[in-house]
Amino acid sequence: MSSILELTALELGRKIKAGEITSLQATEAVLEQIGRTENRIHAYVTLDAEGAMKQAAEVQKKIEAGLLTGPLAGVPAAVKDNLCTKGMRTTCSSRILEHFVPTYTAEAVLGLKRAGAVILGKTNMDEFAMGSTTETSAFGITRNPWNTEYAPGGSSGGSCAAVASEECFCALGSDTGGSIRQPSSFCGVAGIKPTYGTVSRYGLIAYGSSLDQVGPVAKDTADCAALLEAISFYDPKDSTCVKREDYDFTAALTGEAKGMRIGIPAGYFGEGLNGEVREAVLQAADILKERGAVVEWFDLGLTDYAIPAYYVIASAEASSNLSRFDGVKYGFRAEGYEGLHDMYKQTRSQGFGPEVKRRIMLGSFVLSAGYYDAYYLKALRTKALIRKEFDRAFSSYDLILAPAAPDTAPRLGDSLQDPLKMYLGDIYTVSVNLAGLPAMTVPCGTDSKGLPIGLQLIGDCFKEKDVIRAAYAYEQSCGIKRLRPEPGLKGKEKSRETAALKRRENL
Repeated sequence: MSSILELTALELGRKIKAGEITSLQATEAVLEQIGRTENRIHAYVTLDAEGAMKQAAEVQKKIEAGLLTGPLAGVPAAVKDNLCTKGMRTTCSSRILEHFVPTYTAEAVLGLKRAGAVILGKTNMDEFAMGSTTETSAFGITRNPWNTEYAPGGSSGGSCAAVASEECFCALGSDTGGSIRQPSSFCGVAGIKPTYGTVSRYGLIAYGSSLDQVGPVAKDTADCAALLEAISFYDPKDSTCVKREDYDFTAALTGEAKGMRIGIPAGYFGEGLNGEVREAVLQAADILKERGAVVEWFDLGLTDYAIPAYYVIASAEASSNLSRFDGVKYGFRAEGYEGLHDMYKQTRSQGFGPEVKRRIMLGSFVLSAGYYDAYYLKALRTKALIRKEFDRAFSSYDLILAPAAPDTAPRLGDSLQDPLKMYLGDIYTVSVNLAGLPAMTVPCGTDSKGLPIGLQLIGDCFKEKDVIRAAYAYEQSCGIKRLRPEPGLKGKEKSRETAALKRRENL
């Protein structure tokens, strides 16, 4: 079974189509792997083993009948737990939605199902996608498959850890400020955040509505391109969804980077960047240069303002979006309350974790009378200026090359002690969401601790093909198809998990 697990999603799809492997065999192999590793990784919140095997049998029949011919037909996949799935609980890793079972399925998930993918279950995440380590989940932390004493990143840490530990062949995540790209970097997998409006947000439980975007996580660039094709289409149910002329993202898998102009923002490589990360990313730039790309340094303005602008806007939108979770309509309701207002207070106090409460309070503050102009409107103006800076950069360059994060994965518990430090860890990713741009992370090596390092490639709006083309060319040039954790997970996960949970409880 191990040989099946080592395949990429596209390799598996080809073997299933050729009759060398069945979808049932692939699903069974993944479920066995989950049985071996899930008690250490905890990538899933909800696993539907019986349903997955049933799906695999149905999909296999359609493949054999010639009704499913796509590249992902029969491939087992996972879905982040903020994407609604009919008949399967969707919790956002929050106690307030612990028993919520949607009556409909998110459009992005339906796209996967139409492609013939087998949905295994829902992956763990930071509560309501608020966090960078998948430690704020109400259902326990997720651990990094490379070393279980370290965090997998977040908020899509469960999806990235599941792919890295071979508990699925590919997964869906969501990216509000780097939540696909940063954990992909920490877990040594590939992940794409598409242009805002490319993938329907219908059925995605909102955090920051102007920033959220669904995207794929997989073992390599080719898998990500195929997944992005499956979930990208115009959806009239999402008012922010854009009708695009071209969704043929796999056409960019040429392996060529010749003639591409790539800019490296000097401000991204200054103080605060780990030396090993800097060296690995610049080595990747050299490889693309050898491949025929023109690589130059340039100045990208306003980078110091990205973090404050992002957290003001995201928190403001979160305070509005999360007001619906009040104990009246659906989800958790506290017991022992006296009157309506006390019910609101008790429900939200007990149902939300500390990080979610922190961001709701911050968002409510910046939207309040007397502070709206001083903070929220100023953040919106800064967002517009950041977009202009990217426009200026893309008038000269096809792509921007940068680190995905200033350091490799942190130890479990470290980030929760200093929320501000956790926020600053998003410095290289949040600007992309503020500007609505596409970006991708691919692994570009490991540090001295054996933890993965990620290379981030940023494109102009609707230029996913440029990002995919360069990422694939890099993979082909340096011979890194994918990084794999060594057999036998490292780390004293139980003691580290206990310490992390204690720190969370003390917040």
